[in-house]
Amino acid sequence: MNSIMNPAVHAGAYDTFLPEALPRAQAQRDWTPADGPLPTLYLSHGAPPLFNDGPWLRELFDWAQSMPKPKSILIVSAHWETAPVMLSSPAARTPLVYDFGGFDRRYYTMRYETPDATELARQVTGLVPGVFAHPSRGLDHGAWVPLMAMYPLADVPVLQLSMPTQDPGGLLDLGRRLRSLREEGVLVVGSGFMVHGLPFVTREMFLHGTVPAWSSDFDAWAADALARGDIDELAGYVTKAPGMPYAHPTPDHFTPLFVTLGAADRPEGPVRTAIEGYMMGFSKRSFQTVSD
Repeated sequence: MNSIMNPAVHAGAYDTFLPEALPRAQAQRDWTPADGPLPTLYLSHGAPPLFNDGPWLRELFDWAQSMPKPKSILIVSAHWETAPVMLSSPAARTPLVYDFGGFDRRYYTMRYETPDATELARQVTGLVPGVFAHPSRGLDHGAWVPLMAMYPLADVPVLQLSMPTQDPGGLLDLGRRLRSLREEGVLVVGSGFMVHGLPFVTREMFLHGTVPAWSSDFDAWAADALARGDIDELAGYVTKAPGMPYAHPTPDHFTPLFVTLGAADRPEGPVRTAIEGYMMGFSKRSFQTVSD
C-alpha cells in the first residue's frame, strides 16, 4: 500500500506540486514597510515524508502565499540546540544538513540554494548579545524541508538560529530580542512539531495514521492554551499537559513555540491556526501570531 511513508515515487508529490506552485511563487508580492510587521510562525516541519504529502505541501505553500514575501527568514529549529547562541553560515547556497536516517537516497541529494544572508546576520548580531556566527553550519531539515514547500523558488535569504536553552522563559526572552526584525520584513519562525512522540510510534500509527489519545489530548490542550493566551500553562507543559511524556519525551520540538510567541507583539496572543490535523498520528498544528 502506498503512503507518505512508502510512496510509489519518492518525493513524487513534490514533483507534482512544483509546476503548480512556481508560477504563483513568482507572482508573490514582496513585503514593504507599508505592510507593517510580519507575523511570527510556529510550524510543524515534517521530514522527508512531507515531500510525499501533496495536501500538506499545498497547505504550507498557501500559508506563505497569504503573506507578502519576506525580505529574509530567521528560523529556530528543534534540530540545532547549542549554547552560546549561534547563527548558521550566511553565505549564498549554504549546504544543507541531512540530519535524518533510513530514507531513500533522493532526499540526501535535494538542494535549497538560498541567497546571501549577510545583512540578516548583521541585524541579528546587533540584537542578540554574544551570538556566534558559525562559519560552515548549513540549514537542517527543520528549516529546509518546510521552506522548500513555502518558498520553492529559494529566493529569500535564510538564516538559522540555534536554541541555546530549553527554558521557556529564556526562549521567550530570545524571541523578544528578535521582535524588531519583523518591522524590517524578516519572518521569524519557530520550527518543531506539535506532537513528537517518536519512541512511542506503533505499527498502526506508522501504517494507518492512527491517532493515539496522548496525541489528540495534547493537541487539544495546546490549542486551548494558545486560544486563551495562557503562557504559564504552556510553559508548564511537562506537568500540566495531558499526554505527557508520550507527546514530547524530549522538549526540543515543542519549545521553539516560545521563540515564536516571544517575538510577537504580545506573547499572550492572539494566534491564528494555519494547519491542523495529523501525520503518522502526530498533531501537526501550526499557527501564526496576529499583530496588534
